[in-house]
Amino acid sequence: MSASAISAGGRVIQAFNAPGSIRLTSLPPLALYVHFPWCVRKCPYCDFNSHEWKGERFPESDYLDALRADLEHALPLVWGRQVHTVFIGGGTPSLLSAPGLDRLLSDVRALLPLDADAEITLEANPGTFEAAKFAQFRASGVNRLSVGIQSFNETHLKALGRIHDAAQARHAVEVAAHTFDNFNLDLMFALPQQTLAECETDIETALSYAPPHLSLYHLTLEPNTLFAKFPPPLPDDDASADMQDWIHERTAAAGYERYEVSAYAKPHRQSKHNLNYWRFGDYLGIGAGAHTKLSFPNRILRQMRYKHPATFIEEAKAGHAVQEEHEVGARDLPFEFMLNALRLVEGFPVHRFIERTGLPMTSIEPALQEAERRKLITRDYEKIAPTPLGQAFLNDLQALFLKESQ
Repeated sequence: MSASAISAGGRVIQAFNAPGSIRLTSLPPLALYVHFPWCVRKCPYCDFNSHEWKGERFPESDYLDALRADLEHALPLVWGRQVHTVFIGGGTPSLLSAPGLDRLLSDVRALLPLDADAEITLEANPGTFEAAKFAQFRASGVNRLSVGIQSFNETHLKALGRIHDAAQARHAVEVAAHTFDNFNLDLMFALPQQTLAECETDIETALSYAPPHLSLYHLTLEPNTLFAKFPPPLPDDDASADMQDWIHERTAAAGYERYEVSAYAKPHRQSKHNLNYWRFGDYLGIGAGAHTKLSFPNRILRQMRYKHPATFIEEAKAGHAVQEEHEVGARDLPFEFMLNALRLVEGFPVHRFIERTGLPMTSIEPALQEAERRKLITRDYEKIAPTPLGQAFLNDLQALFLKESQ
């Protein structure tokens, strides 16, 4: 793979040219992701592009101006394509004012052909929950809320560096349940010094609110985080596995389907936006550090915006918010596809691999045979899916296709 620096409008984009060609007969569904980069305090486990705002108020108006400029300049790449889902993530986008969020969604509707039934999700953290403001968010068009609870346990919230306490966590869920008929609760398990009984209490508390969707993540120590530098005492592998096994059993008994590694949903309540990612759909990402993946008949394009909020605002207003851009080569597509698709418990239909990558199934046959030999997948002429063993050793399964791409 060769790299070259391309100068455009005073900026330098690192462009990568990979050998191989693809041919897509149709384009996948398109989603919009909007990144809000600020939070009150950076959590020690967080590796997202989030920045503590230490002043009295973040530059909301300037950032909204930059988002509109970013979207306007991206329009030629998605011209005429309908947007099926919108996800506003961060950071803590619920720090936006009600008028600010209304302006953002008005700009999106003015510039993009938004599906009349589009799922519009807003991430929110406890401590930002004012009932009146969230009612206004709902009136502006947000129809799904994703609440970052992480735990209802006071001790664990402090260990995770969260700014909210247990009472605020419960208040947030109550507001979400009262204001939105579709909401998700994010929780983590295998927390520092967490016991199985404490994990069970957290999940039972979440289930008592009957959320339509649950995202239940195993705490991992991501590189370039405070926890990676100063690791806290975590439950051992056996204890973590016991927690995960109990979660699978308890959520199933409560009527939730585990449809992805960490996602559990009531019937017809899966996250449409995240399903689009996992099915290797397209997404336009705007905002500081946002990532984009867009398909064209003979290429797949990836972009990343400038990460620092101040830099992004300046560059977006000047008409070039994109810092990095490259085309995904045919050799890399199998791994990129499998990195997403194999997270789904249902797996994927064979035709989706062909349609979304433009490659024949023969391009991954050796890796499929090896995965089948190790009992990591099941397959027939129509469908490929990870086995329970494949789900348990997902990284090993995905890595088979990385070797294939090389």
